[in-house]
Amino acid sequence: MFGHYLALGVRHLRRNPVLTALMVVTLGVGVAASMATLTVLRAMSGDPIPHKSDRLFAPRVDIRPDDASDPDPEPPLQLAYRDAVALHGARRGVRQTVLYGVAPAIDPGRPDLPPFFSNGIAVHADFFAMFDVPFVKGGAWSADDDTRGGRVVVVRQSLATRLFGSAEPIGQSVKLRDRDYVVTGVVADAWDPLPRFYRQIGGQGAFTGMEDVYVPFATAIAAELDQNGSTSCYNSGDNDVPGFEGLKQSQCVWLQLWVELASAGDAAAYRDFLAGYMAEQRKLGRFPRGDNYRLHDVMGWLDANQVVAEDSRLQTYVAFGFLLVCLVNTIGLMLAKFTARRGEIGVRRALGARRLAVFQQHLIEAGVIGLVGGAVGLVLTLGFLWLIGRQSTQLAVLARMDWVMFAATFALAIVASLLAGLLPTWRAMQVQPALQLKSQ
Repeated sequence: MFGHYLALGVRHLRRNPVLTALMVVTLGVGVAASMATLTVLRAMSGDPIPHKSDRLFAPRVDIRPDDASDPDPEPPLQLAYRDAVALHGARRGVRQTVLYGVAPAIDPGRPDLPPFFSNGIAVHADFFAMFDVPFVKGGAWSADDDTRGGRVVVVRQSLATRLFGSAEPIGQSVKLRDRDYVVTGVVADAWDPLPRFYRQIGGQGAFTGMEDVYVPFATAIAAELDQNGSTSCYNSGDNDVPGFEGLKQSQCVWLQLWVELASAGDAAAYRDFLAGYMAEQRKLGRFPRGDNYRLHDVMGWLDANQVVAEDSRLQTYVAFGFLLVCLVNTIGLMLAKFTARRGEIGVRRALGARRLAVFQQHLIEAGVIGLVGGAVGLVLTLGFLWLIGRQSTQLAVLARMDWVMFAATFALAIVASLLAGLLPTWRAMQVQPALQLKSQ
């Protein structure tokens, strides 16, 4: 009977095309508004590394003076050089890396390609294994390069193609600023975690600006590669050393530290370690605000950086509220459509059709409306996402529909139409055949 009722539902769509079009468009617009905003919110709030996000941690310690200059109870999001190096050197995790953004000039040494600036990052070799960075050629530099500050570099696939064409990039030299660095590995362009959780402070944003160049942290420090990012300083008058060396000795926060622990349960021990480290440093006159520290896993770190703005959540709530309004209107249109067929329903009932059969037929018809509305909603959703993506480069990255959201669009439309059809269908099955036959 399902196939028969499905065919009837399709046939009835053509019996009153104006009313049907109104229902389909109303449902499609509501679904599209909801799914477009939900697609963007899902991309913004998704877990970028779900299989290990509960084992990757970013520590924060409060270096600020104990005065009224900054009443915010939250410690700075970054670390001073002294603290980042000390915490990294303690080796309290399975892997750990300090990182900061760099933007070195690259000299290709070719007349057809003038020097240009690149977006890069200074890290330890553990960075690549910690964040599951895939290589298409070669791999990360050695631990010895980390220690001695070797002149080595990892480049992104697109940059390797730009510099070397089809030639083998491993072992080639890349001139960063005024020094040559040997390529040890090429990172796949496909590696593009969203949000870009590992570098939230001072980068190009959570959703744009992948790095083309990766250099050893010790090498970047030795070469005094300028920091490309955010810096906040406290008690800046305590240090008179100029330049990059002064930045290293200062009470300025400009570095991030990531630690990979063996399990999420090890976070408690690492917090104890942070408390102990701060206690030792207070003996040297530092950390006057006491044990004010934080240890965030990946999702906690994204929350701390407010990657998902409250405005985005509010827009999604408003869109689903609009869908509810569309459902109310669809209910009214279905009532009008089914009420116009009361005589037909009365005849069916008089010929022996059960109420359950009438209910099933009209609910399946509501589902057919939802299926067509889902198709319309999908087209409108893609249109809305296209309009959203044109607002900015960052939104263009987010406004992409995958197969999950594709299926969810149809599912939402069908479920919404079935819910909207419950009341009209219930009213249809309550038709009294005797009354309808008298009125014919």
